[in-house]
Amino acid sequence: MGNNRDILLCAGGTGGHLFPAQALAMALSAKGWVVHLATDARAQQFVKGFEPEQIHIIRSATLGGKNPLGIAKAVINLGAGYWKSRALLKTLRPVCVIGFGGYPTVPPILAASRQGIPIILHEQNAVMGRANRFLHQRAQVVVMGFGVCKKSDDDRFLTLGNPVRAEVLDAAKKEYKVRKKTDEFNLLVFGGSQGAQYFSKIIPEAIALLDRDLRTKLRIVQQARVEDEQELRSRLGELNIQADIAPFFSAMAKHISGADFVISRGGASTVSELAVIGRPSILVPYPFALDHDQAMNAAELERAGGCKVIKQADLQAQYLADELKLAIEQPELLATIAKKAKATGKPEATEKFAKLVEHIISDRSFLDFPADR
Repeated sequence: MGNNRDILLCAGGTGGHLFPAQALAMALSAKGWVVHLATDARAQQFVKGFEPEQIHIIRSATLGGKNPLGIAKAVINLGAGYWKSRALLKTLRPVCVIGFGGYPTVPPILAASRQGIPIILHEQNAVMGRANRFLHQRAQVVVMGFGVCKKSDDDRFLTLGNPVRAEVLDAAKKEYKVRKKTDEFNLLVFGGSQGAQYFSKIIPEAIALLDRDLRTKLRIVQQARVEDEQELRSRLGELNIQADIAPFFSAMAKHISGADFVISRGGASTVSELAVIGRPSILVPYPFALDHDQAMNAAELERAGGCKVIKQADLQAQYLADELKLAIEQPELLATIAKKAKATGKPEATEKFAKLVEHIISDRSFLDFPADR
């Protein structure tokens, strides 16, 4: 491979794909590698840790639907992305290309395959995404965040966990403090990188059902869509609830570590970060996901007693009010749940992944890589 120290990461432009890519990028950079990122235009609000010249926007599209015009446009965009990826790879000559899922990974991974560059894929979710399903035969190894998506007939699958960013590891150093029943109760509510409309509706409805003495203890940090933000702020204000509301929180790890209790969706990064930091939660999987991946992501944490998973259809206001009442009145129970959550965390996943990359780059078989290294 010569003296080239360039590695290309590819990821769809959402937090779920980008956050683990960023975590690995920081670990590899610390080892002296020059890490580039191929992604799409959506990444602007999430991407951190890369110099502008290391970010490469690749055209892509989702091949879905039956509209002939839509399919034609998707094929054109994928084709344009492929040729740009070929040119990028010839310029960078990376020693490895690593895909983190999402359709923007398809053009560069296909181009890398044609050029004989080693390929590693990472699947954050418990159910393999469509892009990775399409690409996985081209990879030397598929790293999994959750073991349940492993194919029993394919020994190229390796479960290491989801890489988490340095700020998550720092937040994990803060122990979960058992609050006194008379102390304020810090509730964090978020629905992934884009927020959750349903939470903006159900949270104030549930809080309104709590007794006044319980409401006075509540301090809320809640993520909401821009179009829901003002109404949510108004409704919580009417209940005299102190609330920090925004469409996006850049310091989410800090908010998780400062929470007594979390209500969230079940995205792969969310579940992994809750486990690494160790905070009790109610997880409400997004009900319209085609593969029900969020429910699968949360299953291991729930089995360990580290969270409660509730279907959105079952999360009525009174049910949630009862859960909040229980959480506020039984701090020792929450501390036990937090401990069980942290026991499932994989804070070492980022460093293990970085070592695996160097293992593959050195032309060694991943079969020789010890998963417990």
